[in-house]
Formats: sequence, structure tokens, C-alpha cells
Amino acid sequence: MLRGLPFLSLVLLFMPGCTKATKDAGLDNPGVPAMQLSSTAFQEGTSIPKQCTADGKDLSPPLQWSGAPVTARSFALICDDPDAPRKEAWVHWVVYDLPAGVHELGEGVPEIEDLPGGGRLGKNDFNKIGYGGPAPPPGKPHRYYFKLYALDTTLNLPAGATKRELEGAMKGHIVAQGQLMGKYGR
Repeated sequence: MLRGLPFLSLVLLFMPGCTKATKDAGLDNPGVPAMQLSSTAFQEGTSIPKQCTADGKDLSPPLQWSGAPVTARSFALICDDPDAPRKEAWVHWVVYDLPAGVHELGEGVPEIEDLPGGGRLGKNDFNKIGYGGPAPPPGKPHRYYFKLYALDTTLNLPAGATKRELEGAMKGHIVAQGQLMGKYGR
């Protein structure tokens, strides 16, 4: 019985690092079915175009998704940067209550609380409503995770909710998820 303890100790020693790496990669609900999330502006792991950054026009990138289950009643989206020089990821975009019939966001989503056709925008870490594009410090490029969640409900959060408030409201309601990662550096 005691022979397994060294192995178990090694497993437990390495688990926290694996958990953090998984969380950094945006895979915060590993047992949930996957959806496909893509953009015509960039591919998985490639550079986000300058027009979608603070160095350009700061337009939100166009996004499209598929593969949501029939139980989806709304979608939520979070974009954040786990490479920001602080304890928590820097939040660039919070969107929620997108109707189940919506499967794309065009480039340059207006920075208004309630979107035409449904959906609400939350507050990012630039302390503004809407999208705030990549603006990393000089050095190694940062990773930006666009994380899409299919929910079995409409959250009805007030406009301007934060990432933390959205994540709290989504608990127990995520029926599928997808993500797209782009990079940007200066």
C-alpha cells in the first residue's frame, strides 16, 4: 500500500502546474462539448491584425461559430490575455446574452451596452464597455483567447457586467464551448 505513495506524491506535485496551464489556455470547462470558433481576420495561433489592436483602429475582429447543441439558449464571449504582467488575465472583451440564433459577430462591434439584434456588452479591464484590443508592453507577443460559451439559459445580467460577474452567472449553464487564440506583440 505504501509503495504507491511516491507515485501519488509525484502526480499531486505536478497537478497544480497542469491545472494552471490548462486555465491559462482558456480550457476552463474540460468536460463540456466543443464548438468551432473562427475568424476571417486571423487563424488559430497566428497574429491578430493591427486594425484589431490598440495600435490600429481597435476594431473587434469578426468571429463565426458552429457546433452549438440544440439546448443552447444564448451565447457569451470573453476575450482575455493570460500573459499580462499581473496575477489575473487582462480582460479585453465581455459579451453575453447573444441569442441562440446568432452565429457570428462582425468586425467592429459597436461599443454600446445593448447590441441591435440582441446581446449585451460588459466592462473590460480598460474600464470601458465593449472591445479593447491588444496593447501589450514591448517584448514577447501575448496570447489572446477568445472563449465562446453556449448556455442553456439567458442570463439577463445588466449591461456592463464584468468577466467575474459573467463567469459567476454562467456556472452550471455551460452546454458547449469553443475558443480561438491569436497573438500580438510590439
